[in-house]
Amino acid sequence: MIRIEAIWLAVEPLDMRAGTEAALARVVRVFGAARPHHAYLFANRRANRLKVLVQDGIGVWLAARRLNQGRFVWTSDGAPSVGLTREQFDALVLGLPWQRIGEAGVISLL
Repeated sequence: MIRIEAIWLAVEPLDMRAGTEAALARVVRVFGAARPHHAYLFANRRANRLKVLVQDGIGVWLAARRLNQGRFVWTSDGAPSVGLTREQFDALVLGLPWQRIGEAGVISLL
């Protein structure tokens, strides 16, 4: 099992033809470094494909996911990257509105 301590979402789209080296270069450019046990998520422009790059402390893993229907819910808040919780990540890879998971989903006013 690959240990993941932090999950980061890159806001700008990534060309899904990018391999490990190109994705790693994007991680270094956007996040400053590929840290051990961190996962970095990228989507294409149409947001129907997702790539995740994981640095496990020894090497780099690159995985891809494609939705047959619909799109991944992505962010456009202007920041170059967004940190995700494990619950938000689980919702994102299923194509669910991950922004509503956790504190963002709390109702405090009636």
